Amino acid sequence: MSTIAGRRKAPHAAGARIPTRKNLRLVAATATAVVLTGGLLAISAGAATAVAPAKYADDFNGDGYRDYAAWDGNSVTVRYGTAKGPGTKVKTFNQNSPGIPGTAGDAGGYADMFGASLAAADFNRDGYADLAVGDSSEKVGSRKGQGAVTIVWGSKAGLSSSATRTLATSPHADHGFGGALATGDFDGDGKTDLAVTDVTAVYIYRGGFAKSGTTGKVTRHEPSPGADNTLEPAELVAGKVTKDAATDLYVLGQGYKNDKMTSVAWFLRGGSTVKAGKFTTYNASSADYSPSGVIADFDKNGYGDLAVGDKPYNKNAGAVVVLRGGSSGPTTSYRLTQSPADIATGAGSGDWFGAALSAGDTNRDGYPDLAVGTPGEKIGTAKGAGGVHILRGGKKGLTGAHSQWFSRRTAGVPGTATAYSAFGQLVRLRDFDRDGDADLLVSGSTYTPSGVLLLAGPSGITTASAKEIPVTAGFPQ
Repeated sequence: MSTIAGRRKAPHAAGARIPTRKNLRLVAATATAVVLTGGLLAISAGAATAVAPAKYADDFNGDGYRDYAAWDGNSVTVRYGTAKGPGTKVKTFNQNSPGIPGTAGDAGGYADMFGASLAAADFNRDGYADLAVGDSSEKVGSRKGQGAVTIVWGSKAGLSSSATRTLATSPHADHGFGGALATGDFDGDGKTDLAVTDVTAVYIYRGGFAKSGTTGKVTRHEPSPGADNTLEPAELVAGKVTKDAATDLYVLGQGYKNDKMTSVAWFLRGGSTVKAGKFTTYNASSADYSPSGVIADFDKNGYGDLAVGDKPYNKNAGAVVVLRGGSSGPTTSYRLTQSPADIATGAGSGDWFGAALSAGDTNRDGYPDLAVGTPGEKIGTAKGAGGVHILRGGKKGLTGAHSQWFSRRTAGVPGTATAYSAFGQLVRLRDFDRDGDADLLVSGSTYTPSGVLLLAGPSGITTASAKEIPVTAGFPQ
């Protein structure tokens, strides 16, 4: 099994084959449960106001517009939304900023990962969305790589200097607490909960949260011991899979079986007691250390499906595996690649089809579609220039029929396809222009400070008004 030092390194420098980092997924897109004592270490105080929660989980200043928070490799940058999409108001913070606990760069020998995982929600139900910021590298006391999570509280002015630090309830060095985050109402009580991973387990902190540091009970979840269900968590994907009121959670990560590293997805069913569900090995011979996943009802049968990228598949050509949802969790599965004739590009070694995923209805037919980042795709002679596919949802689920493909060489898309620029390393589908369909934002590596915005129309994503905007596609789903 890998350690935090091996799994949570900073992205490759510019010019590397493909910059690798966990898609932020946030997701963001969260066995045996043991109730733990302890909880939050309060950094700042203040009582929550009894008002309606924020309309959007990422409206940090409560103005009714969604905002955009993303990691840039060194800090977290928030660009505030307006009626016309991302605006001009920007805030950047790290652990050197006033009110933010911890020390920037003090990672005990590891690359500083403050902000590498993000999750947004109105944790204290005061009408302003808040941002949970993971730092799996954080040195706490003498424990290198223990990790921590900081909740930065929203306010009328946006994300403020008021923050509360969350530490592991059972701290250990090199456990990387905060490696992945997800929010949802996992126990179905109407309050937002926070799921956090370390390298061995998932911890669910129940709502409600308060700036004083109080929260509900904390439970620890990991698969029962056995050769068939070894798991080191790497990513969390939250969403509605079954038809009950609670949010469900998939844990993606690395397994180990028959002397081989594997890629696995473990289902946790939400409810008054979060219950362990199906354990799926979707790649039996290779591990994906930065998996990407999203939950959506692609066939509109009432159950949420998990789409998960399988980058190592077929010599890193990549694939997307879909686990269909059912009344008690995942049921059957199917695999999508670039091989079918109705997919614009052919499968090639190192394409990394599935490196980034995002779901949304791009053509107003009522079915969610899937944006699939393919950052290793060769465009002309430019190796690793990258691009993104849009796969259509329908009665039979996701297919390549009527799919779309965009790269920097596509007519109307600004910029030039250059080697190793990894266009498609980050993708997001969101209704930027508030007209009812999901638009596409595509970025290159984590260090790219911008993205290309492609608006949607009745027939899907178009390039008619394509433009570069100063927002990266790394904000939570």
